Amino acid sequence: MSIPGWLVAKPIAHRGLHNKPEGIIENTVSAAEAAIARGFPIELDVQLTADNEAIVFHDFELDRLTGQTGLVAERKLSDLTRIDIAGAKGGDKIPSFKDYLGTIAGRTSLVIEIKSQFNGDMRLTKRVIEIIKDYDGPLVIKSFDPDIVTHLREHAPNITRGFIGELEYASKADNFLTPEKKHRMANLLHFGESQPHFLSWRVKDIPCASTHLSRLLGNLPVMTWTVRTPEERAHAEKHADQMVFEGFLP
Repeated sequence: MSIPGWLVAKPIAHRGLHNKPEGIIENTVSAAEAAIARGFPIELDVQLTADNEAIVFHDFELDRLTGQTGLVAERKLSDLTRIDIAGAKGGDKIPSFKDYLGTIAGRTSLVIEIKSQFNGDMRLTKRVIEIIKDYDGPLVIKSFDPDIVTHLREHAPNITRGFIGELEYASKADNFLTPEKKHRMANLLHFGESQPHFLSWRVKDIPCASTHLSRLLGNLPVMTWTVRTPEERAHAEKHADQMVFEGFLP
């Protein structure tokens, strides 16, 4: 499969072009509109609801971005989409994935990250595949979970798919992972099964063997995240083909 040209053409706005001091919060429709206004593609996150629907939201918990507490996965779609995003001056609420796509309507390209707890649950992946069948706009899908990327290869081979990697997996979100899984992911030992079309790698961890060899031998483009400073941008331009950015206008 050929990689869409836009994937490496222009920097990608991390969770939309958000700006918290101005009341434009990550993964909201307002952040999406801000990215569209500047001509940037958008990276966004999708999470699973209690009734097997998809919402655009990064965290597993509601606490950081809303005035509520608890797990996203314990709430139904109808409940979640009524929740206000804290600090949003545009009145943003948590958007459903389907409504978010309806708002974008092909006006910019999308990099969709499927969140995972690394437990083999493919309900969210299946729902995302189902929803995007009716979407007429440029998009790719990526995930930290190689099993999700493998599922995409097996069940939606025409969708450009990417694997998100790093070397340490030391954040709170990585508590789901065993040392064996971390080693497998950091070294792309799942490559034969997942066969990603591109990589998305932590900017502080490049260059490394996985990204260097993928570019050199596999001709796989490398996207890097999350670029926040001029120094990181220069580093990304030297060792990657694309960047996901936030906090400045490239």
